[in-house]
Amino acid sequence: MKILKSILLVMVALIAIALIAALFVKKDYSVEKEIVINRSKQEVFDYVKYIKNQDAYSKWNQMDPDMEKTYHGTDGTVGFIYAWDSDQNAGKGEQEIKNIVDGERIDCELRFKEPMESTAPVYMSTESVGTNQTKVKWGFKGTMPYPMNLMILVMNMENIIGDDLQIGLNNLKRVLEK
Repeated sequence: MKILKSILLVMVALIAIALIAALFVKKDYSVEKEIVINRSKQEVFDYVKYIKNQDAYSKWNQMDPDMEKTYHGTDGTVGFIYAWDSDQNAGKGEQEIKNIVDGERIDCELRFKEPMESTAPVYMSTESVGTNQTKVKWGFKGTMPYPMNLMILVMNMENIIGDDLQIGLNNLKRVLEK
């Protein structure tokens, strides 16, 4: 009985330490990846502003070929919503275009519904870096609420999300440079 009390006391102490530590761990994270594509800035922007084109380059859109997709509004314009529902790894959610600065940047909001509810801003920007060369940046910001923010200490969001963003950018380069 004494051993059981000791084990229980140690477990309570560990949980308390973890909860206290979570008070001091940041809740926000951001990841940004970039690539240079040998196409004009306007050509690149005119392609990435259409969310439906992500089927050709986004790793997430390619995770489940049988994913159910629905669209609301006019693609490439503010207010367009792309929703997905997957029985496999992609889960369920939607992406809405929130702002467009023509030729420069598109801002979207990702709303994940399953397997976990969360909302995250995501963006793509284009910048001319030479004659017919465009730097594309794809960024993602997220928040992990207390006490889940402890996971930021053990999960490398740069690798988890960043690797997927980079795969998408590499695919985008391949598609646009054909």
